[in-house]
Amino acid sequence: MKKLFALALAALMVLSMAACSAPAAEETAAPATETPAAEAAEAPAEEGPVMKKIKESGKLVVGTEAQYAPYEFKDLDANFVGCDMWLAQQIADALGVELEVVDMSFDGIIPAVQSSQVDIGIAAFTVTEERAQVIDFSEVYEKSPQAVIVKKGNEATYSTKESFAGQKVGAQKGTVQSLLIKNVLTGSELFELDKYPELGMEVAAGNIAALVVDSAVADALIKSNPELALAEFEFDPNEVNYGKAAVIAKGNEDFVAAVNEVITKVASDGSFQKAYDDAVALADSMG
Repeated sequence: MKKLFALALAALMVLSMAACSAPAAEETAAPATETPAAEAAEAPAEEGPVMKKIKESGKLVVGTEAQYAPYEFKDLDANFVGCDMWLAQQIADALGVELEVVDMSFDGIIPAVQSSQVDIGIAAFTVTEERAQVIDFSEVYEKSPQAVIVKKGNEATYSTKESFAGQKVGAQKGTVQSLLIKNVLTGSELFELDKYPELGMEVAAGNIAALVVDSAVADALIKSNPELALAEFEFDPNEVNYGKAAVIAKGNEDFVAAVNEVITKVASDGSFQKAYDDAVALADSMG
């Protein structure tokens, strides 16, 4: 009987120990279910569509309008050159991919960026609130005042806003210069074409009174056409000292960050300024 009692007591003790240990097992198991969620919260954000496309294709596709020296133009061997194209190459190099440049009309670049026809637009784009509603801008990489070009001999004729009243003033389609003419030279009539060289020819022929353009581009146009000159009129710097930036489709924060990293570097180390100066010199040498 003593043996039977001892066996029964031992069995009861085993059952009691098992019952007591069950909650401990549940407690140790609970944290394990939380670990994947914590790891997921620390995981990096998913790549945006543009960065993913660039990595998969191994190339950066840039949209530009290559008749805007010194920012983007073609040299005598039909190579894309200019400080904007130099910047595009720096971005491609930083990403470890090849650079492909697509030449198109200026007003078609933003739609091409939005539709993924190109990955980025680099074409001396001026930062405006209207554009920022439909695309994202990179950091500003250059600022340029605006100038008015007239036919040589008419420099003093056009020296005030009022002197443009009733006159046709040219700008490239889709540019901030068109808005500038409408908003500042309010008495004038806006005249638009796709390319600045053609606008210069219209001024030289006397078909339009003037054209508005970035100062650096104005210098290049005047050097290439001796019939053109700078008007004595000057815009208020507070109205027209526009910043230049690249344009990128919305929803690509990682790509914007990568582009901004390059811009910050080349702006701070002086290499963009050198590229700009070299592009001005090249444009001058080409006449």
